[in-house]
Amino acid sequence: MKRVLTFVGYAVLAVVVVLGGFAAYVAITGIPSYSPGHVMVHVDVTPENVAHGRKYMTLLCATCHMDPTTGRLTGKRIVDLPAQFGIAYSKNITQDRVYGIGNWTDGEIAYLLRTGIDRRGQYVPPWMPKFPHMSDDDLTSLIAFLRSSDPLVAPVPAAPPGVSQPSFLSKLLTHVAFRPLPYPQARITTPPISDKVAYGRYVSSVVGCYGCHSADFKTMNDLEPEKSGGYMGGGNPMPDQSGEIVPSANITFDESGIGRWTEADFTRAVRTGVTPDRTVLGYPMVPMPELTEVDTAALYAYLQTVPKIGNRVPRAERRPAPTDTDGNTLYHKYGCTSCHGEQGVGIGDLRHAVEHYPTDPQLEAWIRDAPALKPGTKMPTWNGVIRETDYAPLIEYVKELGRATGEGGR
Repeated sequence: MKRVLTFVGYAVLAVVVVLGGFAAYVAITGIPSYSPGHVMVHVDVTPENVAHGRKYMTLLCATCHMDPTTGRLTGKRIVDLPAQFGIAYSKNITQDRVYGIGNWTDGEIAYLLRTGIDRRGQYVPPWMPKFPHMSDDDLTSLIAFLRSSDPLVAPVPAAPPGVSQPSFLSKLLTHVAFRPLPYPQARITTPPISDKVAYGRYVSSVVGCYGCHSADFKTMNDLEPEKSGGYMGGGNPMPDQSGEIVPSANITFDESGIGRWTEADFTRAVRTGVTPDRTVLGYPMVPMPELTEVDTAALYAYLQTVPKIGNRVPRAERRPAPTDTDGNTLYHKYGCTSCHGEQGVGIGDLRHAVEHYPTDPQLEAWIRDAPALKPGTKMPTWNGVIRETDYAPLIEYVKELGRATGEGGR
């Protein structure tokens, strides 16, 4: 018996040593590198390709790479990254040849977007999406936009405001779970829109609905999305721009999800951010007006085929305002912090609001129905949601945000 116990003890010690050694190796080496890939891709920068590529840039790139203070794709801190993954800064993807991607080839950009391996062979962290299922036409259109004369991608010689610091968990996941994806060996085509379910499945995989709306980022599967844990059942804890945790919604057709929503309800929520009960969706979910009604109808049809998951996700409870001033209270009550953060800077910079809308009536018109003034904006329609008596103190507080930082106001 003593020999058995001794053997077990040595076995346990060996396991501890091996695991400890592996943990040390992961901590020291960090996110792994691989041999850089070489593929030949030629992109035609035509007006049609650029216009189509702008749709996917706005849907897939802008939220993370757009710095609200520069108004360009120069990179920023990704404040909504769950803390367990570390600290992340997105890259400058303007055409600057030093800080951006101005000297990347079309093939190098395509290879990164498909596999997750950059031109040096570095595997990008798990938080950057990969697009193994995007059609060749959509991928080249996205690259065409990055090559275009659009001001968003004009060269800006600016480094990101910080250096990413992936956590041990992020490093570990890149060694044991998330690996580079294979570059497609055959051409990928977009399903015909006449096949609503197939086209909806395609839109879902490209936009990445499963990443947020499944159970956890740690169990998502980019290569086979349907195998992600809790596929589309929601509950993934995600920070908003103020750091508040917002669990993602269940978007299966269970009664605890969107089982009672009509196609019109779904389209309105996705494209404008307003739910059937007149609740405005908060960040991380943002309106996606870039998706057409054909796109949302196909998504709706596809989600009806996804296995239902009974998961009644509680709505996020907004943190009380730190002071009792009317405007600040309303700013929190309506969830403005969700997108704009505590100081007015998030996915949009409110500190400059009065520069663009110098009078109170102009600023109120923007808050009421921003999409009517600027089609394609991520700002939802608040008309009918904000009480009439709340506009004046809320507007005054927005102006105060600019005055407090010296960035705007009168």
